[in-house]
Amino acid sequence: MGMLDGLLGQLGENVDVANLATKVGLSQDQVETAMTALGQAHGAPGDTVATAAESTGLSGDVLQQIVTHIGGEGSLGRFADLLGSGGGEGGGLSSLAGLASGFLGGTKS
Repeated sequence: MGMLDGLLGQLGENVDVANLATKVGLSQDQVETAMTALGQAHGAPGDTVATAAESTGLSGDVLQQIVTHIGGEGSLGRFADLLGSGGGEGGGLSSLAGLASGFLGGTKS
């Protein structure tokens, strides 16, 4: 969870995975999966929350709560940018996507 907490901390909000999980009633693993999906969906066409809901199986209402808790769409955009700026092949997004894939039962391509 350290990498995700570090990225969330860069948003300027006092947000961490454990605190966010408590606020929205999910496990820390589910929040990490949700944040990764939201970050990926942010740059995709269509509704960010609906796209993330489809890929995670979490409700759109819960995902919208997460977006609100991190500071709204603007903060989500910054988070998505930070995920992609981790360096290497695919940056931090690639690392978190692989981790989230394990939680979702998929495989990293």
